[in-house]
Amino acid sequence: MNILVLYAHPVETSFNAGLHSLIVERLTAAGHTVDDCDLYAEDFDPRLTRGERLDYHSERGPGDAVAPYVDRLLRADALVLSYPVWNYGFPAILKGFFDRVFLPGVSFKLVNGKAQPSLHNIRKVVAVTTYGGGRFRAMLMGDPPRRLIKRMLRATVRPGAPVTYLAQYGMNLSTDASRKAFMSKVAASMDAF
Repeated sequence: MNILVLYAHPVETSFNAGLHSLIVERLTAAGHTVDDCDLYAEDFDPRLTRGERLDYHSERGPGDAVAPYVDRLLRADALVLSYPVWNYGFPAILKGFFDRVFLPGVSFKLVNGKAQPSLHNIRKVVAVTTYGGGRFRAMLMGDPPRRLIKRMLRATVRPGAPVTYLAQYGMNLSTDASRKAFMSKVAASMDAF
């Protein structure tokens, strides 16, 4: 399977960096082709420009600034997202990826003014994430990142595609044992991909 790994964390010594390395290592060892997209290392610009917004509904071409990312997304059979949750949301760089790359004609088509999901090449989605606070607090806030993955992204990819959300809540109070247990859970998920 050709798997696009979208990674969004700026610190190479973070727990998230360790998770990212584990994800890529285990998927590769399982025989998958991994397109490792480290958004910070690639210096992805998350800002939607004025011109991009004005041309948002126009057909895009190879000269478009995000065309290489669109191509990578359309070549993928599966998507693995690896990121921290900050302020109950995606890091800005990952949010910008969705804003700039999940375009009309890429992730959806407009038919009579209604969006019809069209990213049907993606047959499986896994999100691996960390939260500073606990699950209860995230639930009180509606846990927007979980809902975006489990609802919005699920509705965008191939109908019936499995969508898995692996979250380590309470990083601010985590222990070596809790982090190790989460890494084992992530490893098992990647091994079974």
